[in-house]
Amino acid sequence: MPAGSSPKRERQYEHIKDSELERGASEDRAEEIAARTVNKERARAGEAKTASRSSTEDISSGRRGGMRSGRGSQGPTYDQLYNEARQRNIHGRSDMNKEQLRRALDKEK
Repeated sequence: MPAGSSPKRERQYEHIKDSELERGASEDRAEEIAARTVNKERARAGEAKTASRSSTEDISSGRRGGMRSGRGSQGPTYDQLYNEARQRNIHGRSDMNKEQLRRALDKEK
């Protein structure tokens, strides 16, 4: 987070980071997603000194709600499925392809 950011943005950053970690993202990836999201919200609210056109004209992060997060028409990504399989301790997951991971996870539900 940039120096001097508001307590609200600090809380928002931590919340997004924790949420991404729960979804199976690595620490670095979770921090990157949280920082990008908070910076975009800062730009939209006029709190940033500079803002790209996509930050101010695109739909808000909250409204978008993960539309572009790999859960679109093709479903979760291989990495998302693999991380979920690891959390559920599914054996043989490293040898599985995306469809096999999906089936194994569906069986475990």
